[in-house]
Amino acid sequence: KASSGAVRAAMITAKFTGKAGTALDLVQPRGGSLDRLVLIGAGKISAANEHDWVKLGGAAYSRLSSIGDSVVLILEPEGVAVTAAQAADVALGARLASYVFDRYKTKKKDGESGDKLSKLSIQVEGHLAARKAFARRDAVADGVDLARTLVNTAPNHLGPPEFAKRCEELRDVGVEVEVLDDKAMSKLGMGALLGVGQGSVRGSRLVIMRWKGAGGQPLAFVGKGVTFDTGGISIKPAQGMEDMKGDMAGAACVTGLMHALAARKARVDVVGIVGLVENMPDGNAQRPGDVVTSMSGQTIEIINTDAEGRLVLADALWYCQQRFKPKFMIDLATLTGAVMVALGQENAGLFSNNDDLSAEITAAGKATGEKVWRLPLSPEYDKMMDSTVADMKNSGGRYAGAITAAQFLQRFVNDVPWAHLDIAGTGMGAKANDINKSWGPGFGVRLLDRLVADHYEA
Repeated sequence: KASSGAVRAAMITAKFTGKAGTALDLVQPRGGSLDRLVLIGAGKISAANEHDWVKLGGAAYSRLSSIGDSVVLILEPEGVAVTAAQAADVALGARLASYVFDRYKTKKKDGESGDKLSKLSIQVEGHLAARKAFARRDAVADGVDLARTLVNTAPNHLGPPEFAKRCEELRDVGVEVEVLDDKAMSKLGMGALLGVGQGSVRGSRLVIMRWKGAGGQPLAFVGKGVTFDTGGISIKPAQGMEDMKGDMAGAACVTGLMHALAARKARVDVVGIVGLVENMPDGNAQRPGDVVTSMSGQTIEIINTDAEGRLVLADALWYCQQRFKPKFMIDLATLTGAVMVALGQENAGLFSNNDDLSAEITAAGKATGEKVWRLPLSPEYDKMMDSTVADMKNSGGRYAGAITAAQFLQRFVNDVPWAHLDIAGTGMGAKANDINKSWGPGFGVRLLDRLVADHYEA
């Protein structure tokens, strides 16, 4: 009205219909004192779900970030009253989209430093309720950003000792942290995990993080943390090996999740365990043909030293279920290229011995947009991991590689409800989208926080 129809005319001329993710940018629109007016399409609001509101916030941030130091975003979809939760989701999307990793940039070109926006104010009815709803989401975003930064950090700056020190910083938000070094793990008999790291000059670590937000049986999350993976003696091709700095994305997710739960004071007991190793091919590295003894006492024939993440998880999972007797265990790992062949980068592979837990994870993935797809486990696949010289081998061959890797892990969980998330396609090298432009997306933090919030908090 203030523009005497000029804005409406511009919409018609530009054929702007309000489709989700689209925008119309008007400089000094007629009939007001605004320097700029940006109309951002929200799509069909009646069909919008929670993740759509988060994506709207991300799209808005991307459109507004270069405009100025301070911007007001007015949430007024035509004829719709925006709820406090929806407004908070928009703010979460903007917050996630604002992440930039430029630690190693000494000179920045225009736009390379990420956002020029120092303040984004969101105007909405019921702003106090929206602010309260955002506080929880903001804590989760902090956890996502931590996971992203860990995955993005160069491997010469983030070996197992440095990663463990970063975990220790979670004490600032109330997390109890315990670190086991090579000597302590050797006493526990963790021959599978230690075998992976024995070729590196950097010592391996097992980090145990505990958030005690309520009494009772704890939930457990376990992460693979191979801070760099050359493949060991079974060395990888040179092309793309630099990406193997992200082979600790599972451990990064668990660390970010522990931060998120503690920062928002989640009413639940949780243990997070990350196995941290560097897989290097020196004269002391393990060989194909070696046999190692895991903490469980089960022996493992090493077929391929590049099938190392499952060895780390084998001891971490056994330690977890033996010490903490958790309600369930969920492990996350950038475990196999095979899962990317099956699912690409759209879904993480989900394997589980428990239908209820699997359904809960799937529902949390749909709500947050961090999607998973369940793949099968069966005795026929498990038999593929049998060895002629040991209790099992660490590689079942070319076929069904993601499944046989999961079958290997299942041998170390006993009867504990368990799920394995293979995040090789989603945990690093992510495709850019409305809420993430980072190579390391922090996948899994929001998914698992939502699982806890929906089903397990007191």
